[in-house]
Amino acid sequence: MIRPSQPATQQPLAQQRLSDQLAADLRRQIEGGVVQPGQRLPTEQALAAQYAVSRTVVREAVSRLRSSGLLVARQGSGMFVAGRHAARPLDFDTAVLADLGAVLDVVEVRRALESEVAALAAERATAAQRLAIQDALARADASIASGSATVDEDLAFHQAVADAAGNPQFPRLLRHLEQYLRDAMAVTRRNESMKAEFIQQVRQEHQAIADAILARDAGGARAAAARHMHEASRRLHDSDAPIRRHAATTESSRP
Repeated sequence: MIRPSQPATQQPLAQQRLSDQLAADLRRQIEGGVVQPGQRLPTEQALAAQYAVSRTVVREAVSRLRSSGLLVARQGSGMFVAGRHAARPLDFDTAVLADLGAVLDVVEVRRALESEVAALAAERATAAQRLAIQDALARADASIASGSATVDEDLAFHQAVADAAGNPQFPRLLRHLEQYLRDAMAVTRRNESMKAEFIQQVRQEHQAIADAILARDAGGARAAAARHMHEASRRLHDSDAPIRRHAATTESSRP
């Protein structure tokens, strides 16, 4: 049975990085044998109540463990602990995302991966996959226009491109890395959403990737995807970037 590592009478998990702390606690129980392979994880609602956190926090923590290969989903049945010998995807220490430099490292990894994925998508995308890319782009644009842009729409667009690359390993790799991409993308998206110029650039860059893929222009798609990642890095380096101003304000307010 999943149990919080702390007694129920104590305070809930600290407010900073709740999903990281919950994921770490669940991981300890799984790897320590407290929860056995094949055992069903409590429902999202039950875990939220046990840990005194929101269901969103639970969802993010479970997503991390699933991406790490510790949990597997069974349609209609819920989430289960994976077998001891289940293959584990490439794993990074979540501490690498603790600072801006680490986020930039992830952006660099994405540039190397996604530029080639976009080129292959331009060459290989089926009619259905091309429509899926257009649909994902439209949903990303709509979320930005409504002011409620989230990482989910951003990831969905890049996942649609990976699905169109004609190699099932690319979308699998993106799903395996999702927990780290999601954290880094949350930083870049938060930074971009705080400055109208930045968010408009993101829309234009996504459109350029999609246009090149739809035009069957592999070289253009590769260049557009690489430029998108280069610009994401530049927006974080920008001395006027909202995230840098926020960090500076936080630092100056410390005693």
